Amino acid sequence: MIAGMSRAVPSDSPELSIVIPVFNERENVDPLLARLRPVLAQVGRAYEVLYVDDGSRDGTADHIAALAAADPRIRLLRLSRNFGHQAALVAGLAYARGAAVITLDGDLQHPPELIPRLVQRWQAGDDVVQAIRREPADDNLLKRTSSRGFYRLLSALTRLHVTPGAADYRLLSRAALTAFLACGERCRFNRGLVQWIGFPYSEVPYDAEPRYAGRSKYSWRAMLRLAGDAIFSFSSWPLRAAGLVGGVVSGAAALYLLYVVGARLFFPDVVERGWSSILATVLILGGLNLLVLWILGEYVGRVYEEVKQRPIYIVRPTEREPRKAERAVAESGGAGAAPGGHG
Repeated sequence: MIAGMSRAVPSDSPELSIVIPVFNERENVDPLLARLRPVLAQVGRAYEVLYVDDGSRDGTADHIAALAAADPRIRLLRLSRNFGHQAALVAGLAYARGAAVITLDGDLQHPPELIPRLVQRWQAGDDVVQAIRREPADDNLLKRTSSRGFYRLLSALTRLHVTPGAADYRLLSRAALTAFLACGERCRFNRGLVQWIGFPYSEVPYDAEPRYAGRSKYSWRAMLRLAGDAIFSFSSWPLRAAGLVGGVVSGAAALYLLYVVGARLFFPDVVERGWSSILATVLILGGLNLLVLWILGEYVGRVYEEVKQRPIYIVRPTEREPRKAERAVAESGGAGAAPGGHG
């Protein structure tokens, strides 16, 4: 099935949906469920656990399918390939049926025991309840420092304030979720979009735990790509900065030209070869031109992704809904963003 951006919510929907994107997390499925079930029983609301398999190759999807066959509260949404973590999150949110939806990662770094506090804040009237990790459990100093620096930079360049430590562990009310899904861009930074919609918001701190099994899918390359999506999707400041640098360099060049003309007029006996200064000037201007072209290319590339109008993700039809694939084209209108990266 080719995914659209919104779906009708059935009348018999559960009150709470737990959306968990997974990519090669076979060893983490059972331990996470073992902790989720008593927590959700404590909350005391009808629920569903929706796993979004993002093209796993280690048997994750088959194992979840077996669990879903034994427990109707467990659902499996299987993407046709690996579209990336941000796209898998959007897929799960689009297919979730609850009045409130909680997203968390499948590696147990997001402790399920925090869910009752998120639900409590939702009951108090907050449409967006963001979990904020105090300190990543298994990140090194370089990663922690770069993460804090990135969020400060993002807040300075945009009108958004994304709290350092805000990951994809949050609760969205149905109203906030509808507004979030209406944002149809393909190069997505979901954490920024959650802030951008402007619904009543609160934060709940937690201590991150070590990954239970496996390794992180977010490499440095994936994190840099996500950072680029965040900055270029929410700010035109890089374009203005390029123009500012160009103005400064042009002003410096004009002053240097006045110096050269003055030297020739008033000190004609001074002979200056000037090869080193000319070469340095050419290299500086050439580097600045390439930098500006790169910034322009980032924006043009995102425009290119938008105009293609490809869906964010494609869902594989299951045995229970074999005919839905025949209606794929009809349901694909309004699909949103290009994949973010698992790495």
